[in-house]
Amino acid sequence: MLYKAQALIGYTLKGIDGEFGTVKEFYFDDQHWTIRYLIAETGTWLADRQVLISPYALTDVNIVERHINVNLTKEQIEGSPAISNDKPVSQQFEDNYYKHYGWPIYYGGSSMWGWGAYPYVPTDRKETQEPNHHEKRWNPSLRSTKDVSTYYIQASDGEIGHVEDFIIDDEAWAIRYMVVDTKNWWPGKRVLVATQWIDRISWSEAKVFVKLSLETIKQSPAYTDEFLLTRDYETQLHKHYKRPGYWTDEPAAREHSS
Repeated sequence: MLYKAQALIGYTLKGIDGEFGTVKEFYFDDQHWTIRYLIAETGTWLADRQVLISPYALTDVNIVERHINVNLTKEQIEGSPAISNDKPVSQQFEDNYYKHYGWPIYYGGSSMWGWGAYPYVPTDRKETQEPNHHEKRWNPSLRSTKDVSTYYIQASDGEIGHVEDFIIDDEAWAIRYMVVDTKNWWPGKRVLVATQWIDRISWSEAKVFVKLSLETIKQSPAYTDEFLLTRDYETQLHKHYKRPGYWTDEPAAREHSS
């Protein structure tokens, strides 16, 4: 199912032996547009460090009761490698983190989820190179959904709006779309841009570059908070952009068209 990232903020996290926090934000991998960690707000329990939960442990989302079930105990979470709230995620931390839980490391192997633990989402982006385990540098591919919100969208012939939110698929924990607010150009209109159509992100410019024209984006189907993201709507959206859907197995789905 597809969810807005901001709609999941504040959801209760339920572990095997009880609640342990709420959803604060997400870290995603800008190489594959995949959620790598859910960041938990634990109140006073583990307030001195960030608590990161990998999608490996997320079992299901309950929209009625507004909680996410997590297949971990509080003891497992408390015993996981600590990371300071004011420091970025290092590759050394990730090595220790996945070793602690006994999960395969996502940046090894031939797919976006490493050695095959999660479904592969088609992409033409290069695989992250397996790091030198002696290095302690931070992982440059990890980005916060909070930080990237408000980034401007740069079309092939000009700016079009800014990132307002992200649409997450909880089956593969992939970011399928960015919600783009174009109110400075066309008052009140929001549109979706699939992450497959993103060319690159400039962190220094705070911009997301897409291989789409202003007019093409302007004429795309509008998106509203009240609108259900059905497969019919997605099909209409991809048909407008003349791009195959991520749900297809067509080789063209892994290509960026100009």
